[in-house]
Amino acid sequence: MDNHPSSDPDDKKKLSHSPQPLIKDRPLNRARFVHGSIMRHVLTMAITGAVGLMAVFAVDLLNFFYISHLHDPTLTAAIAFASSLSFVQTAVGLGMAIGLGACIGRLIGARQHDRARELASSFLVVMIIVTLALGLFTAIFAHYFLTLLGAKGEALIHATRFLHIISPALPLICLGMTLSALLRAVGDAKRSMRVTLIGAVFTAILDPILIFGFNLGLEGAAISTVLSRCAISVSGFLNLRGHAMIERPKLNLIMPATREIGNIALPAIGTNLATPVGALFATHAMSRFGLEAVSGQAVVDRLVPVSFAFVFALTGSVGPIMAQNLGAGQFHRVREAFTCSLKLTALCVAIAWVVFASCHTVILKLFHVQGAGIELVNLFCFGVVASYMFVGLLFVSNTAFNNLGHPLYSTAFNWGRATLGTIPFVTIGAYYGPKGVMIGQALGVVIFGSLAMMAALSVIHNLEKTASHKIPTPSAKNQL
Repeated sequence: MDNHPSSDPDDKKKLSHSPQPLIKDRPLNRARFVHGSIMRHVLTMAITGAVGLMAVFAVDLLNFFYISHLHDPTLTAAIAFASSLSFVQTAVGLGMAIGLGACIGRLIGARQHDRARELASSFLVVMIIVTLALGLFTAIFAHYFLTLLGAKGEALIHATRFLHIISPALPLICLGMTLSALLRAVGDAKRSMRVTLIGAVFTAILDPILIFGFNLGLEGAAISTVLSRCAISVSGFLNLRGHAMIERPKLNLIMPATREIGNIALPAIGTNLATPVGALFATHAMSRFGLEAVSGQAVVDRLVPVSFAFVFALTGSVGPIMAQNLGAGQFHRVREAFTCSLKLTALCVAIAWVVFASCHTVILKLFHVQGAGIELVNLFCFGVVASYMFVGLLFVSNTAFNNLGHPLYSTAFNWGRATLGTIPFVTIGAYYGPKGVMIGQALGVVIFGSLAMMAALSVIHNLEKTASHKIPTPSAKNQL
């Protein structure tokens, strides 16, 4: 018996000249998600992605934790105001990363590896230029933007200094996120996790040294953030080396790459901008109730990403799985990936609810929450945390829209949540104090998360229905 994969000389010639790098006799860039257990793929990608995301969000949490131990409400409020603007910046980079990952995932699923490498390399140039311009623009007008947000006095001064330091370094964190998305697109979840994990390690080491050791306070946290971003971007390039997915950018491919990836990235940017913009409105409403309320909201805003890192990781993790199976024409596996994500989201939120309800007093002590902030943290731990089930529905649905050819749907639902689902609810809730603001946000996401899930299921159903009319049945194929 011939043990070779092919006895055709032409096939052997193609294999011998294959440009793909091999590890253990397997091409690194093969479409890994078009076969095998979908639940296993989702779990593997989401768990490793969650560790990486947790590392990114832990940077903000550690900064806030250390600053809170300086016992200065103006500093904790300052980092809350500055981070609100920083999240808007990061949303742009995240949108580009989503666009790149979705596009490259489809090409990998369709076995177009060379095309994927060319587009990825050229698009990185565009991403760096755009994020550098955005970072410098934010730094220049930081004082003005923070004033509009409601910052004043010492909190305004400290927040402005913080943004002056971290904003010009925006391309570094966006580059790290984009390279991590590229690793997920080719199915390398572990290396994707390493890219962002290194950032948390640097922050954990540098924060206490700079904040307390050198007595730099909030400026020390900002310097630590910049150095962490440097480490993340370097780690991204090092972990991508074995995949042959980066080459010297070709000038003639920059515009085609921008158009092709931009068709997904621009709506994804619009989608991702909606969440921080809605948060800006809520922060402005909360600022009416004093620095203690802003600080309490800031504690919740930093606990949520770390606690729900698994749910948020599903957004980036299930995308390549859907994209590869879409490229391979396996629509039933696309539906399975979506439903698996919903089940895992429900489980994660249920566990988080129990943990927060049990540990609310510990949280209050750890972050030295005072006054109105205590009521907000308790409200979140015992009730509002449940609304993140619907946040998960919204995010997973957006992933389906972005990877199944309907990115404008995700833009519409996210902006619907940020406007119709935030402004009227928060405005009415503000009449009942800071707790009303938090409850208003929760009610809005319940509505739009539910609608987004129903729309995503409809999109998947239509894809399956269209495919059933185009693809002949197995018996029909045999007759042909």
